[in-house]
Amino acid sequence: MNRRAVALLAVASLVLAPLPAAAHRGHGALSVVEIDGKTGAVTVSHRIPAHDAEPALAMIAPEAQASLDDPDAIEALKGYMATHFTVAAAGAPIALTLKDMTLGADEVRLEYVGKIAPAAVSEEIAVRAAMFADVYGDQVNQVNIRRLGVTRSLIFNGADAAAPQTLDAVAP
Repeated sequence: MNRRAVALLAVASLVLAPLPAAAHRGHGALSVVEIDGKTGAVTVSHRIPAHDAEPALAMIAPEAQASLDDPDAIEALKGYMATHFTVAAAGAPIALTLKDMTLGADEVRLEYVGKIAPAAVSEEIAVRAAMFADVYGDQVNQVNIRRLGVTRSLIFNGADAAAPQTLDAVAP
């Protein structure tokens, strides 16, 4: 290799070296709420980066290890999610039951199920998505709500994440 190629390679490695560190500048989660218009079945899924969830365990479960390998920390995380994410239809809270939890190397996935009366499907939907907003000041939670063939998104930022947001009633 000639000197110029070596110099270019060295410069490129210096320029590209900080990219992985710069790739993750904020904290966020993606949730999807699906409401079946015929049956009233509700499914909620959360996708949380493992590198956000695991450090948050130090605050969520202070008596446990801040690790996705610690069963006590996982139980605390389940309880935390149940109190920090809520959905209501027509003013009535939807009871959500944890159906599945996947702890991956890159991502934590939680899936919940619930049910509302089919008549409530087209009524106002209220969501509170405050997950990790009390841990990370720059937390952004996106919630996609699918019902009656339409998907709408709500964005919850930082300290404002604790306030519920609503989607208006729709014509069936």
